[in-house]
Amino acid sequence: MPRPGTWIGSATPHIPLSTMLLPSLSTLLLAGLPAVNAAITYKGVDWSSLLIEERAGMSFKDVNGNTKPLERILVENGVNTVRQRVWVNPSNGEYNMDYNIQLARRAKAVGLGVYIDFHYSDTWADPGKQGIPSGWPTDIDNLSWKLYNYTLESCNRFQDAGIQPTIISIGNEITPGLLWPTGRTNNWGNIARLLRSAAWGIKDSRLSPKPKIMIHLDNGWNWNTQNNWYTNVLRQGTFEASDYDIMGVSFYPFYSEAASLSALKTSLTNMANTWGKEIQVVETNWPVQCPNPRYQFPADVRSIPFSEAGQVQYVTKVADVVRSVNRGNGLFYWEPAWLNNAALGSSCSENTMFAWGGRARSSISVFQRI
Repeated sequence: MPRPGTWIGSATPHIPLSTMLLPSLSTLLLAGLPAVNAAITYKGVDWSSLLIEERAGMSFKDVNGNTKPLERILVENGVNTVRQRVWVNPSNGEYNMDYNIQLARRAKAVGLGVYIDFHYSDTWADPGKQGIPSGWPTDIDNLSWKLYNYTLESCNRFQDAGIQPTIISIGNEITPGLLWPTGRTNNWGNIARLLRSAAWGIKDSRLSPKPKIMIHLDNGWNWNTQNNWYTNVLRQGTFEASDYDIMGVSFYPFYSEAASLSALKTSLTNMANTWGKEIQVVETNWPVQCPNPRYQFPADVRSIPFSEAGQVQYVTKVADVVRSVNRGNGLFYWEPAWLNNAALGSSCSENTMFAWGGRARSSISVFQRI
């Protein structure tokens, strides 16, 4: 177990090589198997807003109009994992640990895996903001220990509640860093120390079995962004390849004409070939209505209609990209049931897989096909 003064920025505890080895390419080829995944392992959605929607009087229906808990509808349509954002000390309690334990218990009750997305903030953490939670220290030594202890304690709370997440992301879209100003990208050494602290908070927790640890960046289509970030963080020698398992990316085609499927495939392929990690698209969605997009859509998705059928086409195409990548194994649709925020932060008016009134669109069944 890491000890004060030794594990942050110092030696890495021994991790058995046998836990890290995968079949070699030659072994796969000799067995007559492709060196890529044949199916998406993690078929998921972010459902973080569910309890807020329900408190506002929202209920959900399957495609036939039968009222059911959202988790039942998701399972019936092929979803096997749900993603949940965790905020540290939000002013109204939304997305805090109590909220997430309540939500995760519902997921577990129907057999869904749980993917926890620690924002390490009291509110949204994304490329535009990564604020340190209120009351947390700002110097790197004390902040690293606070982050370690918060992560450790949160994981132990999940274990005590009978919840064992399958994936935990240490930060959300941390391309510009995390826990500002201490963890901005003008100090890659601080970022590496903070990530090391978070990773070992998970590893030292009582969670059993242990989840896979993810790094999540935005603009997954941009290889230069991904390469620059991982190269700078890993060269510090503090946060190491053995500290995480999955590279997760956000991919939204309506924020840049350059965010094409072909660029995504190039970027994810390069990531897989360079670092050998599991690869997942952990945020994406497609509109059923988009009358006035702020940006031009990329050329290779312009033929996809803004409709339920278009959602199926788009998700299938993204899944095809993920499947084509060595160790590509996950796809998560961001907030398909957040009906009180149907634009989902974009200039497209509706991106959900449920219509107003809570009835599932036919596109929800796409998870059965990928």
